[in-house]
Amino acid sequence: MSETKQNQVNIELSDEMAEGVYSNLAIITHSNAEFIIDFVKMMPGVPKAKVKSRIILTPQHAKRLMNALRENISKFESVHGPIKESEPTLPFTLGGPTAQA
Repeated sequence: MSETKQNQVNIELSDEMAEGVYSNLAIITHSNAEFIIDFVKMMPGVPKAKVKSRIILTPQHAKRLMNALRENISKFESVHGPIKESEPTLPFTLGGPTAQA
């Protein structure tokens, strides 16, 4: 058996999960042991938003995710041009040490 086959991981994607979840706001918090990313769906004119998904990562996995996103954004922009950034307007205040994306 080749080394490549031994290192492969079979990943299953259910039909429900393949549909994905739309999010237009990410709220990131962290402790000394983990990063928590809450993916939120905000709708215009609605003062209440729901967390649609929460992902909990080790600091090492969070850094790998950051690097993978950076690499993929660079590839995307090389084909489609720069992504324009805009400041989100939040209808509510968020407390605590968080970052938003």
